[in-house]
Amino acid sequence: MPIRTPSGALKARLNAGEVVGCHWLSLGSPALAELAAAAGADTLVVDMQHGLWDRAGLEAAIGTANAAATLLVRTADQSTYAISSALDAGADGVIAPLVDSAEQCVAVVAAARYPPHGRRSAGGIRPLVDFGAYRAAAERMLVAVMIETAEAVDAAEDIAATPGLDMVFIGTGDLALSLGAGPGARVFEAALQRVLTACRAAGIAAGAFTPDLDHALKRAAQGFQFVVFANDIDQNLGKLAQQRQAFVTKLGDSALPPS
Repeated sequence: MPIRTPSGALKARLNAGEVVGCHWLSLGSPALAELAAAAGADTLVVDMQHGLWDRAGLEAAIGTANAAATLLVRTADQSTYAISSALDAGADGVIAPLVDSAEQCVAVVAAARYPPHGRRSAGGIRPLVDFGAYRAAAERMLVAVMIETAEAVDAAEDIAATPGLDMVFIGTGDLALSLGAGPGARVFEAALQRVLTACRAAGIAAGAFTPDLDHALKRAAQGFQFVVFANDIDQNLGKLAQQRQAFVTKLGDSALPPS
């Protein structure tokens, strides 16, 4: 699958078979979202399930970063409120967590899409400044659900076949907990392959959470189209640790007597 400079909406890129790498944002900082977009990250995911974000922070991130990047929201849960409020804030799409069945997936799609394809209320302040803009918003919006449990893997074929669903995204951390085995283990890799195969059969994209660039490239090579190449926690923590160690080392060297 080709990896290209982004052109057009995220949905169109995935439908064209492109691999999309995203920057995952958990720290709740609109400034970091702006910096990530300025650095060239064309797709951002704001984590409102486990991250430090609130609605005001999400609004600010969208206002500053969305002109340069596609911004998705991993919603706090599957509720209509969590999904509609993220989209009303102007997100380009949602990733609903912990979907274990086709019935739950149907409910997520209905909460995200306007009638006649769903039951979302068309009253968001952004991007619906013009009430008639809802049609354009619906066309570019991406709806994804997360498979994160053994139960969900068993239902992968039915979940992926849900009308109106654009992508299945595997929550690799929770899936490892559910299976009792992590990346590299036969049962874990078989589960990922089953989800990937189900998505291919349904004609939709499959994605997987990846902790770093190396894992992102590995999953992309396996056929996953949506992966995480960086996240704000590791980037800040890693850089801080690196700089501190460099300071301590150089300070120690400078204290040595000249040879």
